[in-house]
Amino acid sequence: MPDIPSAYLVGGAVRDRLLGLTPGDRDWVVVGRSPQQMLDAGFRQVGRDFPVFLHPDSGEEYALARTERKSGRGHAGFVVHADPSVTLEQDLARRDFTINAIAEDPDGNRVDPFGGAEDIRTRTLRHVGPAFVEDPLRVLRAARFMARLAPLGFSVAAETMALMRTMSDSGELAELVPERVWQELRRALGAASPAAFLRTLRECGALAAVLPEVDALYGVPQRAEYHPEVDTGTHIELVCDMAAQLAPGDDLIGFAALTHDLGKALTPAGKLPAHVGHEHAGVAPLQALCERLKVPNEHRQLATIACREHLNVHRLRELRAATLHDLIARCDGFRKPERIAQLAVVCEADKRGRGGLAEAPYPQGEALRAALAAAMGVRAQDVARGLSGPAIGEALRRARIAAIAAERGDNPSG
Repeated sequence: MPDIPSAYLVGGAVRDRLLGLTPGDRDWVVVGRSPQQMLDAGFRQVGRDFPVFLHPDSGEEYALARTERKSGRGHAGFVVHADPSVTLEQDLARRDFTINAIAEDPDGNRVDPFGGAEDIRTRTLRHVGPAFVEDPLRVLRAARFMARLAPLGFSVAAETMALMRTMSDSGELAELVPERVWQELRRALGAASPAAFLRTLRECGALAAVLPEVDALYGVPQRAEYHPEVDTGTHIELVCDMAAQLAPGDDLIGFAALTHDLGKALTPAGKLPAHVGHEHAGVAPLQALCERLKVPNEHRQLATIACREHLNVHRLRELRAATLHDLIARCDGFRKPERIAQLAVVCEADKRGRGGLAEAPYPQGEALRAALAAAMGVRAQDVARGLSGPAIGEALRRARIAAIAAERGDNPSG
């Protein structure tokens, strides 16, 4: 094993252990060594922007201690300096939050120059120093950390929130690379409380810059008999957290939950609090959001389906068997049955993500899955005898509609 006596465990592995959580990947920072010394010790260099090396035995990452200096606007405008003269404290000082600026040597001795352990004890997310304002992506990182840590009782320090407001007001958030914004959003949607992500961004004024389509939902009223929470933005927060509860870690379902009601921001004021046609109106802003953030196709497709079809799923028992069959077909559910299961979860999150309805039953989800299973039990070869061309498809459709009707116990023509 290579001899690296100046290596310190840093970042999430130390933070999560102090939080009582199971640590993920372990990252190390190395002080007083040059790249050549690391190579001579058997490490393999992988970093392009700064020296990062893989341990030849464990495969863990070892980065040389470094400093960063702002050289331009945006997340990428930094000059990195790494050499043997950079101290551990200097390396920790460039980090974002005190809870991420704690190091431990191989014997477990802690180096904590910015009070991260105390902030863990008091459940405070606090920036390390004034250089925090130099990287606009840190506003999103703060919100994303809150999506994970708010359920543990964390809040953003007042002085950190003030800096985040300053950063939002600077306009630099508009210059963030879309892929980096999506990465932070995706991780937040896979966390325990995506609502905390939205609330944090909104509190510092960043939500309008990053997700204007979502920000526009706040203050939009809904009919209280269906939405006791009334405010559409609050509804979205409840739906996102319910989706995280129903499908932990699933950012695909989380994204569909986040965007399913975007059309409500477009309802004319004279029509409020009703939102007739919002499910179709929401497709255009959803597509604009996806284009801007370069959202992956899988997320885009499920979100579009959920936006367009969620009211149909809510009133599933009112649909004729033929209409239900065609809904499944529109969602490409016969080729991708997992998509129907995902749609059912998103719609359940929508129904239960309302004030006082968190424990409400949602039989429509199981009914949708059962209809798909009944229809999938009919195969083309079962109905194709003596037929050819389009006639096979029409016969298959009729047989699947009949199977759905039989499963529901209703009239196949009704």
